[in-house]
Amino acid sequence: MEKLTIQEEEAMQAIWQFGTGFIKDFMELLQEPKPPYTTLASTVKNLEKKGFLKSEKMANAYRYSAKVKEADYKKKFMKGFVNDYFQNSYKELVTFFAKDKKISAQELKEIINLIENPNS
Repeated sequence: MEKLTIQEEEAMQAIWQFGTGFIKDFMELLQEPKPPYTTLASTVKNLEKKGFLKSEKMANAYRYSAKVKEADYKKKFMKGFVNDYFQNSYKELVTFFAKDKKISAQELKEIINLIENPNS
């Protein structure tokens, strides 16, 4: 699975959020400034070629749905991100955010609780 461009990631976020739908449906979920319809259509076609989407012809349009789950993409992306920027150490990642005051002590306690009690 390859890393997506920013434009492709934005389109996939809309598709994951909407579910199965048409380009006009996904367009509604994109933030301003929205790309032209033809640009989004081209991006969606590229995502289909890359294996992220599947399509079904319905009358004169195609209905798209994700072939790649959002959680699977996030796992793959985060693994590469942590490897590239934090020497493959999630501890280094958390330390970075703690030092930069982007994560609170309460949030860290919640993370520890999730680690110690994964089924609760």
